[in-house]
Amino acid sequence: MSRMSKQEKGWVFYDWANSAYSILITTAIFPLYFKAAANQAGLEGSTSTAYWGYANSFATLLISLCAPILGSIGDFKGFKKRFFTFFFALGIIFTLLLAVVPTNQWLILLICYMITVIGFGGTNIFYDAFLVDVTTEDKMNQISSRGYAMGYIGSTIPFIISIALIILSQQNILPFSVTVASKAAFAITALWWGLFTIPMLKNVKQVYYKDPVRNPISNGFKQLFETFKRIKLYRPLFLFLIAYFFYIDGVNTIITMSTAYGSDLGITSNNLLIILFATQVVAAPFAILYGKLADKFKGKTMLLIGIFVYIIICTYAYFLKTTLDFWILAMLVASSQGGIQALSRSYFAKLVPKEHANEFFGFYSIFYKFAAILGPFLVGFTAQLTGNTNSGVFSLIVLFIIGGVILLRVPETNNISKSNSISL
Repeated sequence: MSRMSKQEKGWVFYDWANSAYSILITTAIFPLYFKAAANQAGLEGSTSTAYWGYANSFATLLISLCAPILGSIGDFKGFKKRFFTFFFALGIIFTLLLAVVPTNQWLILLICYMITVIGFGGTNIFYDAFLVDVTTEDKMNQISSRGYAMGYIGSTIPFIISIALIILSQQNILPFSVTVASKAAFAITALWWGLFTIPMLKNVKQVYYKDPVRNPISNGFKQLFETFKRIKLYRPLFLFLIAYFFYIDGVNTIITMSTAYGSDLGITSNNLLIILFATQVVAAPFAILYGKLADKFKGKTMLLIGIFVYIIICTYAYFLKTTLDFWILAMLVASSQGGIQALSRSYFAKLVPKEHANEFFGFYSIFYKFAAILGPFLVGFTAQLTGNTNSGVFSLIVLFIIGGVILLRVPETNNISKSNSISL
């Protein structure tokens, strides 16, 4: 960290800041809190699960569809930071509201949560695009990887504090209820997110931009239309996005389905939480390692290695039986999860025209979000067809093979103007 500039440190610390939201609100605590609140209000478990799914799908779809046009407008001078700040404030405010909305108001809780999803997702569009502004191309792999590493480490601290509050309140060691402890966790998330975003707000500036125009919104739509018209000029870039769609779908599916998969194997909730925590810790140094190796062996090579590791993971999952097997699988995931995510971001950042970084990272966001659809369906369908969860996870190997094969066809280049002349 001492070798980084203020801009690089500020950017990296945002990963540290927002990862608390990912693990506490999206994954660990709020889903259980909402289910309990809906149950107390008299909703059937299946009904509340359906509402939870609808809320996530609608909020994700909304921000995904808006991403390219928001990015296109954000490419104009001064707009990138404004959009980042707006979505950041939206996420923070409504995460805090989760802590004050009465528990019996499950619908308001769900609406507030949906707005936090929009705030979180919208902020990340511009955060990712700021990578081209804060560092040089030769350092992008390392800076992106350090961001993911900081995110893994940073998320464990509020996670431990929040889980400790909930467990201690369950055992009546602390003088308040689990509900109050959960609300405290939401407040901790918002405060953590807000506090560690200050370096980003203070030090990171938009370096690459298009000159301001009189009607940025209409010009944003015009630019988006022009990009689609000239899509052949950016063929290597969009080819990478197609490869990314497949392999990141496999990565995300393994992340999102891991808890359900572990439960099907008979692993206890406490063991699953411990394994989740260990995975976060182990993933941090491996994310940095991937960044260093990418500078030596090229980012594309390390992405292919990461995909190969995931093919091994899918194969090993087919034979999984014991808790020890699940631990081994989790550590294999930790060895490549952060690396493949970080290098995908930096590899894409090197391909995009810097003055249009927001617009293209809007497309990147769409491919990332929509990649959450195919994998879970494939796992569910295969598991139901075979009656075996292991077979469902093994089926994801198809996504990694397709993604790897397409990635092989993406030219090795750090300059979009060079790749424009390559015929694929």
